[in-house]
Amino acid sequence: MPRIILPIITVVIASLMLAYSNILSTIVTPHLLDVKYHTLSEPAQKQVKCLAENIYFESAHEPDQGKMAVAFVTLNRTRHKDFPSTVCEVVTQKTKSTCQFSWFCIVKDKIPRNDEIYSKILDMASFVYVNYEKIDDPTLGALYYHADYVNPRWKNLNHTTTIGRHIFYVPKTKDI
Repeated sequence: MPRIILPIITVVIASLMLAYSNILSTIVTPHLLDVKYHTLSEPAQKQVKCLAENIYFESAHEPDQGKMAVAFVTLNRTRHKDFPSTVCEVVTQKTKSTCQFSWFCIVKDKIPRNDEIYSKILDMASFVYVNYEKIDDPTLGALYYHADYVNPRWKNLNHTTTIGRHIFYVPKTKDI
C-alpha cells in the first residue's frame, strides 16, 4: 500500500506547486496588453503613428530588437527633462536646424513605401507604446543612438549597447 500512495502524494504535491507557481506568476508578472492600432484612442493613434514612422525610417531593415530599440529611445526621450513630452514632438524635434532623427529632414515623401513592413512596425509600435513601462528596455535607458557607419563625435555619452547597425548611448553622469 505505501508504494502506491507515495507516487500519488508526489503527483499531488507537484500539481499543487505548479498551480501555485502559475498563480504567483500572474500576481508578480505584469500583464502585457496585446493591442492593435485601430483599437487605440485617436490621440494615442497619432502618437503611435509618429512612433511607427520613426521606427520605419530609422530601422525598417533592422532585426526586430533593433526596431524595438529605436522605439525605446524615442519613448525614453518623452520621459526625460531635456526632450519634449510627446512622441510626435520628439520625432519632429530640431536643435537649431538639425533634426534629432535625420530621416525627418531628409525624406521628402514621408509615406512608408513597404506596406507589409510598415504594418508589422505599426503593430510593434502600438504594443511598445502601450506596454513601455512593462517591457525590458533593450537599450538600457539610451537617449541617443547612431548607425555604426557614421561618427558623430558626440561627447559626454556612455555606450550602453549595440543592436544591429545602431550604437546606443546614455548621458554621462556628473561626479559629485
